[in-house]
Amino acid sequence: MQRLALYVDGFNFYHAIHDLRRPHLKWVNLYRLAELLARPGETVVAVKYFSAFATWLRDEYARHRQYVRALEAYGVEVTMAHFKEKKMRCFNCNATWVSREEKETDVHLALRFLADAEDNLFDRGMLLTADSDLVPVVRMVKARHPLKHITVAAPPRRHRHGRHLAQVASSYFQVGTSKLEKALLPEVITNARGQAIATRPESYDPPY
Repeated sequence: MQRLALYVDGFNFYHAIHDLRRPHLKWVNLYRLAELLARPGETVVAVKYFSAFATWLRDEYARHRQYVRALEAYGVEVTMAHFKEKKMRCFNCNATWVSREEKETDVHLALRFLADAEDNLFDRGMLLTADSDLVPVVRMVKARHPLKHITVAAPPRRHRHGRHLAQVASSYFQVGTSKLEKALLPEVITNARGQAIATRPESYDPPY
């Protein structure tokens, strides 16, 4: 059996789904999605999700926590980065405000992807992203491990955004929404004792 590991750029994936205006697709089981994306003869050995909590946005933060708990219940390894505040000023009117910038998510993903290649965790590593900032790590993994297959899976409607990754990856495709529909999490996720540990937010309820 060939070993498949999936690495998910959480924000890149989230914003692609958000732009579809189909919020129920945000409640996707990434481990199940990896199984659906696996080729015949492949087994999923790891699914790793990289993101950060927007703690100042109450509703978004609450939904994200529910989703992370759900992912962990299904065996997804979660790595959370952080946001950094930045003071901004308008040079025309001199108004000031605080902006927030996500930091370190792509660095965490790149380092874990490279480390797992070095540790021989997978035969095929799949990156779910269209972020060209990850081009250098794809190049490095391919150079150091030429027998490993590196696949880039662009989120829905992000095919053109990932064209630079397509140039360096072993293979490249765009994930279809039909795969996401088949990989949705149940409304309530329970532990071995039947206790609820995560519940689908109402705003993610399917339209059917």
